[in-house]
Amino acid sequence: MMSRSNPSPSISCVIPAFNEAGNLGTVLPQILATLSILSQRVELVVVDDGSRDDTTLVMQALCAIHPEIVYLKLSRNFGKEPALTAGIDAAQGDVVVLMDADGQHPVALLPDMLKKWQEGADVVYAVRKTRDDQSVLQVSLTGLFYKMVNFGNRVKIPANAGDFRLMDRQVVDALKSLPERNRFMKGLYAWVGFNSTAIDYQPLPRADGKSNFGLRGSLSLALTGILAFSIAPLRALTVAGLVLSFIALGYGCWVVGEYFIEGIDVPGYATIVVGMMFFSGIQLLCIGILAEYVGRIYEEVKQRPPYLISQRSGTGLTEPLYAPQAGTAPLILQQSSLL
Repeated sequence: MMSRSNPSPSISCVIPAFNEAGNLGTVLPQILATLSILSQRVELVVVDDGSRDDTTLVMQALCAIHPEIVYLKLSRNFGKEPALTAGIDAAQGDVVVLMDADGQHPVALLPDMLKKWQEGADVVYAVRKTRDDQSVLQVSLTGLFYKMVNFGNRVKIPANAGDFRLMDRQVVDALKSLPERNRFMKGLYAWVGFNSTAIDYQPLPRADGKSNFGLRGSLSLALTGILAFSIAPLRALTVAGLVLSFIALGYGCWVVGEYFIEGIDVPGYATIVVGMMFFSGIQLLCIGILAEYVGRIYEEVKQRPPYLISQRSGTGLTEPLYAPQAGTAPLILQQSSLL
């Protein structure tokens, strides 16, 4: 990696938020203060993912005080991955940082991340030291997920690495060029490649409230990640089919041999019933796995935008091209991808 000649790049910080009104008033000024020390040209892009609390009121007040803050309100709750995509599309900086709105990502790491970027790294991602704040079940499922998604995959997704990261502009442009609708950002970060380096961190306690991302959301995201970045389930079906075929062939030869050689009649009713139930279950499982892949294909071919913006406030690094209005979200999406 070669060192960069730009000691003070413009910095954008993308922060997705869902019902985080109690945290934004504290977290955003801290992030802005830290970034302002690192660069004279900074912006915070806060993406409101359809919050139902007072997030809009809090953000309007913050935008009035801090012109560096850009507030994007999505038309509904699209999920964290589309919210991150909206923020990445809107970010204008030479360097883009991704952080959560709950205050668990320590701002003290931002100088170290920028230093590694100046030393030549295109991506600096944070890796959790421990998962002491999670249950044993969630830790076990997380470990199983990374083993499954990386099994037989040329692109390895770093374990315990989340969305907290710093990316160079060329990495951001590469992410913006990817057309997926069912987006698994952790996989996309790894897929685009570039020079990447890890930095350890320990998540801080939440500034306020409880996490909106529970076990159900984690399982749904894990399923999306496996289906988007691994064909291992399909290969497993092929292997299972071959194994069951050989077992059936061997069992058939054994039954025929017993009948003709030893003269033993094999009662067939129980064997047939058990066999039919077993293979019917296997077939339904296989159809279900195939249906998940086909469902993703169906979502992709519809080519719906991953998010819609209903409101934009704030200036950030550049003046908005026009005053956005409700109902013009697809045009906002199109223009943001060209900036």
